[in-house]
Amino acid sequence: MSKFTYYVYIMFNKRNGTLYVGVTNDIVRRVQEHKNKIFPDSFTAKYNCDKLGYYEDWEYVNDAIEREKKLKSGSRKKIIALIESINTDWQDLSTFSEFWMR
Repeated sequence: MSKFTYYVYIMFNKRNGTLYVGVTNDIVRRVQEHKNKIFPDSFTAKYNCDKLGYYEDWEYVNDAIEREKKLKSGSRKKIIALIESINTDWQDLSTFSEFWMR
């Protein structure tokens, strides 16, 4: 049994703009790192991907990594459709108070 929750998430810079797919065991910390550009040479810092567009949770790290790989190897069109399946207005999901209660 897993004692962690793992997250697959998508960051973006603007609607239909640059996308970043990642995996983490601490979504709140990781989103803050992207927003604060903790790693200034990273892809998300370079392209200003500081808005959370989508995330899903997984019980097992191997499942989360497999999902991340599937998304990264898939089409951009499918990733955009995934974002818009729950976030039609392309809002930064990290601005909602429910996000911070994780």
